[in-house]
Amino acid sequence: MAASPARQAAYEVVLRVFEHDAYADRALAGAAATLDVRDRALAQQIAYGTVQRVRALDHGIEALARRPVAKLDPPVRTALRIGAYQLAYLTGVARHAAVNETVELVRSAGLERAVAFTNAVMRRLTVGLRGLLAGLPDGPLKLSYPDWIADVWERDLGRDQALALMRAQNEPAETVVRLLRGEIDGEPTDVPGAYRVERVDDRALAGGRIWPQSRGSQLAGHAVGARPGERTLDVCAAPGGKATQLAGEVVAVEKHEGRARELAANAVRLGATNVRVVTADALCSGLGVLNSRPDLRWRAEPLPDLQLALLRAAAERVRPGGAVVYSVCTVNADENEAVVDACGLVVDDLGAEWPAFRHPTRPEFLLTLPHVHRTSGFFVARLRTPFSTKLR
Repeated sequence: MAASPARQAAYEVVLRVFEHDAYADRALAGAAATLDVRDRALAQQIAYGTVQRVRALDHGIEALARRPVAKLDPPVRTALRIGAYQLAYLTGVARHAAVNETVELVRSAGLERAVAFTNAVMRRLTVGLRGLLAGLPDGPLKLSYPDWIADVWERDLGRDQALALMRAQNEPAETVVRLLRGEIDGEPTDVPGAYRVERVDDRALAGGRIWPQSRGSQLAGHAVGARPGERTLDVCAAPGGKATQLAGEVVAVEKHEGRARELAANAVRLGATNVRVVTADALCSGLGVLNSRPDLRWRAEPLPDLQLALLRAAAERVRPGGAVVYSVCTVNADENEAVVDACGLVVDDLGAEWPAFRHPTRPEFLLTLPHVHRTSGFFVARLRTPFSTKLR
């Protein structure tokens, strides 16, 4: 008996994420391409949930299997992780189904010698996993975050807020789209053009009438304030949500060729004829930045140092008096306000324009917090280059 298509797809995604350093959303697009809507939703729930909860899952597997997860064969490790996720966190999934299909995933990977071990471990997890995880003290292990992230958030927000943030990010995100044209069956939100929907309408998406984009991300696009006749340079622009929001002439820069192709295709789909895509490294080419959402995994230097370099490059390339919007999808103060404080630019009061999203301790900035605003975490600062600028 083969594993169900949804679980097979989830297995492929989790295997690629942890064994081949793939992005979960891109891995899912390939693994679930032939699934119907229901199976795709289940595959996504299992795959994303497993990736999200992997630290707690590995703790439970090691405690009950009495074997380090790192020493298991990758197919066995992957199958046990998604099986454990179903047992620990999903309701409405029959335990015997989770056990049997986990075993079948290992068998289909050609590891017949590991089938008995997998079956035995899954049966132990069926009995003891939920109680074991529920009994853990509140903190990064139970909520499945690295210790360093919990430490940073507790430093910046306090313990109670840090725990609330971790819990909120373990819950399914609201489904929000940006409406480009036409009508929509959805609820308007506190961000213009952003609608909360039950599900993304595939036909509207294919027709370029909507774009899935969190309220936090759309807020960052609004903060640019681009107007017809103006020019904007958007660096690290893929997949193009914010770039296609902007009025005027937009040059969207993306270093990675595959992501740049995706960005160009999205601009065409959305009818953003004002967007020109350039494949380039913003730092190496000396390009400035007007809306930065860096994906800097490709650099070895400390992340805040690179973000500061981007801001300084912007100040050198933008006309005196021009605007630089620094937007990053993180709530870490080291990457946010500390970078802005070090850049030497003049800060606009964005909090006065968007009081609902005002930074709790630095009101000149915007900060969306998942446990407060129920959207993705975004920091946004709009900066000005003075007519005589000398950077520190």
